[in-house]
Amino acid sequence: MENNKLNKNLIMKILFFATSEFGAIVLEKLAHSIFKPILVVTTPDKPKNREKIITPPPAKIAAQKLNIEIKQPQNLKSYQSEIEKINPDLIIVASYGKILPKEILEIPQYGCLNIHPSLLPKYRGPSPIQNTILNGDKETGITIILMDEQIDHGPIISSLRLTLRGKEKYSELEKKLAEKSAELLIETIPKWMKKEIKPQPQNHKEATFTKLLKKEDGHIKWSKTAEEIERQIRAYEKWPQTYSILDGKILKILESSVKILPIEKNYPYGKLVVSPEKEILVATKQNYLKLEKMQIEGKKPVNPKEFINGYYKFIGSILK
Repeated sequence: MENNKLNKNLIMKILFFATSEFGAIVLEKLAHSIFKPILVVTTPDKPKNREKIITPPPAKIAAQKLNIEIKQPQNLKSYQSEIEKINPDLIIVASYGKILPKEILEIPQYGCLNIHPSLLPKYRGPSPIQNTILNGDKETGITIILMDEQIDHGPIISSLRLTLRGKEKYSELEKKLAEKSAELLIETIPKWMKKEIKPQPQNHKEATFTKLLKKEDGHIKWSKTAEEIERQIRAYEKWPQTYSILDGKILKILESSVKILPIEKNYPYGKLVVSPEKEILVATKQNYLKLEKMQIEGKKPVNPKEFINGYYKFIGSILK
């Protein structure tokens, strides 16, 4: 009986701001708790791929499946009056992609909580998961902050550390962090409402910042080590993907591993060779990168055996 009373007292008007797959996963778990949002605010549908097909963001697709009302304002300031009419108790932000104006941050009684997939103040900005993988970090985590006007700057409400095994791909780590974020959020909201949590300021001197990724960030520099490039391939698995140029065409590297082997003398960076074990190897600054799954522009993905059979003329070429 006491639990039912407590749950009833915790029913609130929650708005959920999200766009990406990360936010969609959090939303799905949150919707099956007592904290189901009454409205999802997400970005407008956008053209995608070469065909420029108008595609809804993942958070919208999730909200439709969950029968939650959706709004996709082009401009948040113009939507402020609508939020004021709703008068939400709490706003939750999970990978929305836009800055909430101060006027919106001040509307909810319990403020605006942002879920960030890193241990703040490390990796503020739009690509924390990618940077975690790129830098070969041994651990990562989730931070829930009370939002202010600056990006990922507000005081910490709660956090959770996760140990990494060092082989995570972006999509795998994104999913795991999103699921853990939802669990942490569901635990945190009641404590936050009952004022059992005192926000802790971040150490802003220790802040590091990430950037919005562009297509060209995926272009491999073979003067890096094989280990660095292998991490890049896992980090950029979803976007922008990792690629090189072979005979004037884009060669996407979809899966790879490090082959610990001294580079042959006079081998330039990017030289594509076949080992005696029929492995596809590329010379780097240190060790070889073993290509395990690749895709030439306009063709289907292939494994090393298929590459040797179909593209043997490229063996000995220099990837640019």
